[in-house]
Amino acid sequence: MKNSKYTKIAVIIMVILFVIVSMLSCTVHHNHSHSHSNHKSKKMPPGQAKKISGNKSAKSHAPGQQRR
Repeated sequence: MKNSKYTKIAVIIMVILFVIVSMLSCTVHHNHSHSHSNHKSKKMPPGQAKKISGNKSAKSHAPGQQRR
């Protein structure tokens, strides 16, 4: 069976397209929501917040005890 010139060109084009599509579909996802070096975002305990603000009670700084 004799391969024609057009068949070889078509196969080469299909292989090149397959490689290009395969390369474009490779993506890298970075999770920006989790960082080990971000210590400032940690919540301060109510007792420590009380000391900084100068209040006598830590109740206003506790998450379940805040007034609305």
